[in-house]
Amino acid sequence: MKIKLLVIGKTDEAFLEEGIEKYLKRLKHYHSVEFVIIPDVKGGGKLTPDKLKEAEGKLILQKLQDGDHLILLDEKGKSFTSSEYATFLQKKLNAVTTNLVFAVGGAFGFSPEIYARANDKISLSKMTFTHQMVRMFFFEQLYRGFTILRGEKYHND
Repeated sequence: MKIKLLVIGKTDEAFLEEGIEKYLKRLKHYHSVEFVIIPDVKGGGKLTPDKLKEAEGKLILQKLQDGDHLILLDEKGKSFTSSEYATFLQKKLNAVTTNLVFAVGGAFGFSPEIYARANDKISLSKMTFTHQMVRMFFFEQLYRGFTILRGEKYHND
């Protein structure tokens, strides 16, 4: 089983790329993690938000395999403390026999088709962040979750 993060579009800011790489390197010690960047929709700037979400949704669906457990990173998803997230992660690792796939939508979020396909929705915060910042925050929280599960010194309760 792999843990994957699917995102729309490349990361523009170097400081975010550096943070993502830092946590991906650390995560190699815990689990197989893959960062999948789906190219932006061509001509997406000319589409309405709903049409853009629909086009992005089709691209996300193409990256999923049958049986993948899809978890959306969504502002309306379930909120956790870091310790609660670690418990959620452990339950998923124990129960899911295929890939555990997290997804970050584009600037306007997800299409109805993606919401229908999703197995879970979680929120990293009640605040709104750019969809590019969420990538680094997700990998940091995934790393933090593994350190909590292993009882390592990183997270302070």
